[in-house]
Amino acid sequence: MNFTAEHLQQANTRDELLKIANAEKIAVSKTIKKLRYETELQLLQSEFVNLQKWIATKKRRVAVVFEGRDAAGKGGSIKRFKEHLNPRTSRVVALTKPTEVEKGQWYFRRYISVLPNPGEIVFFDRSWYNRAVVEPVMGFCNPDQYNQFIVQVPEFEHMLYEDNMKVIKFWFSISKDEQQKRFDQRQQNPLKAWKFSPVDMKGQELWDKYTFYKEQMFSKTHTTYSPWVIVKTNSKKQARLESMRYVLSQFDYTGKGKSGISLLPDPNVIMRFHRSAVQIDI
Repeated sequence: MNFTAEHLQQANTRDELLKIANAEKIAVSKTIKKLRYETELQLLQSEFVNLQKWIATKKRRVAVVFEGRDAAGKGGSIKRFKEHLNPRTSRVVALTKPTEVEKGQWYFRRYISVLPNPGEIVFFDRSWYNRAVVEPVMGFCNPDQYNQFIVQVPEFEHMLYEDNMKVIKFWFSISKDEQQKRFDQRQQNPLKAWKFSPVDMKGQELWDKYTFYKEQMFSKTHTTYSPWVIVKTNSKKQARLESMRYVLSQFDYTGKGKSGISLLPDPNVIMRFHRSAVQIDI
């Protein structure tokens, strides 16, 4: 049974609506869950507004890197991170494939030019770590280029750390079944069809190869000054909330916690990489 027009006219508050639902035995668990998510999201976004003001005032430079398999929810999370931020001091970077000129340059050069300026927070929808996983899996780089990158990236990130830039590296972890489910949804939805690419089509076929290079990346580029943070993303909404909590927890900004919402990320959803950590995308 669903709510009728009469039910909705009788209820002026959420509590009154719940009383009607209980009396009429109307299932509202999904609706309540959605309302709870939207409420938490709004409160976390208000905290992000305060964080952004603090970053701008203190002239801090913050880069948040989103990596993960295709359809893991990186873009959707970035959208919620940035939704209410001032566009003057926040950006999203999603670089296309390198030009012929860029291919002849030092690999990190094109990323250096888009790093955050003083007072700015930048969200990377994929990053220099393309060369750690996607490029070797798809054959877009040769073994020498890959090996050089793996050696250089910890040094590159250490220079950023020494220059007082805060870099947060997320790996959005999705199971193979959930990835296939989302691929199917993309193809069926005309508003999301543009997200499905030839590279996506290889995601399931080359799953084990992705896993190998992902594990190599973790073991060789996870450092104390630039750690990998794994986010379980089979639940998109949960992943969004917990990744936002994690970023907020990393700064002691003015007005922190003013919204009253918990800023402690759930350790069952989000954790630092560790060799013994149980992952879902293996």
